[in-house]
Amino acid sequence: MAAPRLLCDTGPLVAFLNRGDQYHDWASEQFDRIAQPLLTCEAVISEAVFLLQSDGLPTDPLFEAIDRGAVLVQFSAEEHWPDLRRLLGKYENLPMSFADACLVRMAELAGRCQVFTTDRHFRIYRRHGRDVIPRLAPF
Repeated sequence: MAAPRLLCDTGPLVAFLNRGDQYHDWASEQFDRIAQPLLTCEAVISEAVFLLQSDGLPTDPLFEAIDRGAVLVQFSAEEHWPDLRRLLGKYENLPMSFADACLVRMAELAGRCQVFTTDRHFRIYRRHGRDVIPRLAPF
């Protein structure tokens, strides 16, 4: 059976590229083990760029990973506004980020998948309102 598709959140990308991040060692170990491309969305890339720049770190390694096909940006919010709005409304008390809403929607569409994350909110989020989303997380 094929491995589940890995949907990548912001945390592991930033942790891998930032040696000062609390999850850097964990993220590095995971990236060494992962053989398949990571799937993500533009919102995750936007968050990662912002966080890397805020820490004074270069963003080129992130874009190089996209250029190499190690990270595939395969989700356009344009086709999913009603679903994203539904998710943001449902989890407004957390609050849910737009990137998280996109990843939950990607999980709803992907079938067999795991979210690669350092975000504890993914323990709470559900796809289709009821199904636990499998995670690859350090906790």
